[in-house]
Amino acid sequence: MQNAEIIRLLELTARLLELNDENPFKVRNYTNAAVALERVSEPLENLNAEQIAQLDGLSKGMADKIVLLNTEGTFPELRQLLAQVPGGVVEMLDIKGLGPKKIRALWKDLGIETLDELLAACADNRVAALKGFGEKTQENIRQALVFRQAAASKLRFDEASTLADMVFHELRKAGLQTVYLTGQVAQCSPVVDSIQLVAAVEDVTAAHAALAGIEWMHRDDQASGPFAWRGRMTDAPLPVEVLFVPPQKFVGQAFVHTAAAGHLAKTAQNGQTLLQVATSETHQDEEQIYTKAGLPYIVPEMREGLFEFEWAKNHSEADLVKPADLKGVLHNHSTYSDGKHTLEEMARYCQSLGYEYFGITDHSKSAFYANGLTEDRVRQQHQEIDALNQKLAPFRIFKGIESDILTDGSLDYDDDVLKTFDFIVASVHSGLGMDEEKATKRLIRAVENPYTTILGHMTGRLLLRREGYPVDHRKVIDACAANGVIIEINASPWRLDIDWHWLPYCMEKGVMISINPDAHEKNGIHDMAYGVNVARKGGLTRAMTFNALPLAEVGKRFGV
Repeated sequence: MQNAEIIRLLELTARLLELNDENPFKVRNYTNAAVALERVSEPLENLNAEQIAQLDGLSKGMADKIVLLNTEGTFPELRQLLAQVPGGVVEMLDIKGLGPKKIRALWKDLGIETLDELLAACADNRVAALKGFGEKTQENIRQALVFRQAAASKLRFDEASTLADMVFHELRKAGLQTVYLTGQVAQCSPVVDSIQLVAAVEDVTAAHAALAGIEWMHRDDQASGPFAWRGRMTDAPLPVEVLFVPPQKFVGQAFVHTAAAGHLAKTAQNGQTLLQVATSETHQDEEQIYTKAGLPYIVPEMREGLFEFEWAKNHSEADLVKPADLKGVLHNHSTYSDGKHTLEEMARYCQSLGYEYFGITDHSKSAFYANGLTEDRVRQQHQEIDALNQKLAPFRIFKGIESDILTDGSLDYDDDVLKTFDFIVASVHSGLGMDEEKATKRLIRAVENPYTTILGHMTGRLLLRREGYPVDHRKVIDACAANGVIIEINASPWRLDIDWHWLPYCMEKGVMISINPDAHEKNGIHDMAYGVNVARKGGLTRAMTFNALPLAEVGKRFGV
């Protein structure tokens, strides 16, 4: 069992204990164990109980439970708790704004045991009438339930692309050699609700037979047809569609299915639409389609029917940022706050990937839940960075912090501490229930702080889990332009925030973008790839990408 799953089950146990009003000491025991495991990088499945018990913060009894999780997938106390609590009540633990105490009241006082019953209770105002709730809490719960329903049949891009790659390679193994990933995965959509592929086949009967041999792909006979296999993968929420086309039509059909309707409606020089050009004859490749249409080539990520052809008047594919352009990695966490690996481990791993610099941005002191750094620990970290920079030169570690933007828009720490950092990522982590006016004012005040270098994850969204707080993007971007503040694309596949739709406006205003992984462990640095995907989707150029700058230029910008 993966470490992350073990942590999740220990956290679930703690919340179920709290839900049942058990001894707070027992609750803390599981919570503390989960926190301790966040710092463990070695796979727990490779360790025995004695080795696990030697890890910081773990007792022999907890080690035995972890071994049971690895061997049986559960342990007696968790099994007993899950038997006592209805499945729908367990699901409520994932609802934003609902903690175990409130869920217990809904369950015990109102008799609510499913999410549908909870939504109905909100509609009937029964939740608002319950002691400790009120209308605002009821509305927040209702909105969270509606959001959850809408997200139930979707996946983040990282999850969907992994599944799509599995289907792609399985089709190749089954004998379909000419296959192209299309649809939302090809377009690098942050959220995906279907997987689509186009395959060139001579014999559609044989193609269907080939897919029938894949055990974990299940055909929907009613939805499928002679030229389309439709169905699902085992234990995966997304529908899968495989379109069969003759080889001579493959390029045109693959192209059509990587573009939005608005893109295909673009008028070609001969008066036809791009769709008509693509489907009217045989093409060697996608570039030839655009050439025949007399239009500039547009990469699949940008084929949304929005601003791509206007963008192409001044730019070409060669201008778009790509992974190899990125020279450094800013916004990372270590064991100083809530990261899994030490500062040195994170920096050395970044160096091993070929980057020139690494920006450490552990959490600031207000983020007590993430072991935020006190002033003394800031000084301690800076001393370690100085020593490491001597060892790792010419590679450079920049002294940064992810400073909480407090409720009034000020930054965490006094100015005498803020000025000791090379750069500061300013982010909102608490008080997320803001209206647009309050959120916008809060962000703008932070942007106007002379110590703010980068504005982090602008809306605080967690894709398919939590909507971001509403922001007047134009006003905030304008403020960044006026104050020389960089805006982050948080490359975590959970965030991808700032949203790609706003990148053209950022570039128009001269605001540079930094593609940051928000990495809390070494592997998190690889999330940079997801940030590049959405950066290209929004037309971000290498010239407007801050961390495409070399070390010397970034050092100059940071004033060090």
